[in-house]
Amino acid sequence: MRIWFDVLTPKQVMFFKHSVELLKEKDHEILCTGRNYRECIKLSKLKKFELKIVGKYGGSSKYDKLRASSSRIFDLAKEIMEFRPDLCVSFSSPEAARVTFGLGIPHITFSDSPHAHAVQRLTIPFVSYLLCPWIIPYSAWKNLGISKNQIIRYHALDPVAWIRRETRNIDDAKLKRKYRVSKNNTILIRPEESKASYLIDKDSNVNNILGSIVENFNHTSDILVLCRYQDQIRLFKEKYGNKIKVLENVVDGLELISVADVFVGGGGTMTAESALLGKPTISISPIKFYVDDYLVETGLIQKTANSTQIVKLLHRMQFDNKFKIDQKNRAQRILNKMEDPADKLMKIVDRFVAL
Repeated sequence: MRIWFDVLTPKQVMFFKHSVELLKEKDHEILCTGRNYRECIKLSKLKKFELKIVGKYGGSSKYDKLRASSSRIFDLAKEIMEFRPDLCVSFSSPEAARVTFGLGIPHITFSDSPHAHAVQRLTIPFVSYLLCPWIIPYSAWKNLGISKNQIIRYHALDPVAWIRRETRNIDDAKLKRKYRVSKNNTILIRPEESKASYLIDKDSNVNNILGSIVENFNHTSDILVLCRYQDQIRLFKEKYGNKIKVLENVVDGLELISVADVFVGGGGTMTAESALLGKPTISISPIKFYVDDYLVETGLIQKTANSTQIVKLLHRMQFDNKFKIDQKNRAQRILNKMEDPADKLMKIVDRFVAL
């Protein structure tokens, strides 16, 4: 069987890598496409995950997003007509949805983000199956043109697809040298995905929160910032100078989390990674979504939009050893009960093979 994967983000590189390897071992012919998006391209090279680059990321402008997506659909159509896949797998790719619908190709998509309304409205109505974490209710998808019997839920958060395979014994001293960490404590910050359609025009206190962290902790802690975009890198370097360490290269997220004493996340994936690894974790995401809600409910993360409260949380998380141990144990118990999303995908692929 010929299977096409459309891989658009760093998370999707990690999420699909093992599935692609399994399918190749079963002699399926695989095409993995991506787009010109800095983090995705660099991480795919780091992880030796081959992508054929078609089109580019549209950025923050609605007009530029429209132009980039439209152009990419046209280019993908030519590429896919040549490859002639029997099946497409994506993580809510609007371009893959349009091409597969137009060419009559079955499409399996994953998503843990019903809050990303624009992307989901362009994707979910056109897919054969939607796979999502069990914590997302069927009702979250009801206005998106998909029936309940097309939704398959798995008992896991998405990082489970790679955490168990990628986690390994790490030489702490070596990693501290690699990331130039020398102070007693390390705070890792991942800013929000500010160019995502669901965050454009949203009010956010993230900049004030980050400023409060830098002001209160730069003398006692190494503050590492892993930005998403080139303009984020420039902004943080100009604003905070040598008070923080802005990581300009794309790095292994799990490795980086292991260096930190506390993780502060403005998005979703690395926050969930950190939480499932048992790292003291604070979400400063400016929006509410199901994965964050679950992590708060289970005690795996704290969430705040208050620049005063985050200082108190960071002090506690850095110096309360009992809290750190309890957090590690809690995360391990929860992780042990989760299944691998790749297993669900393999079963569905087998259904199509049997047709």
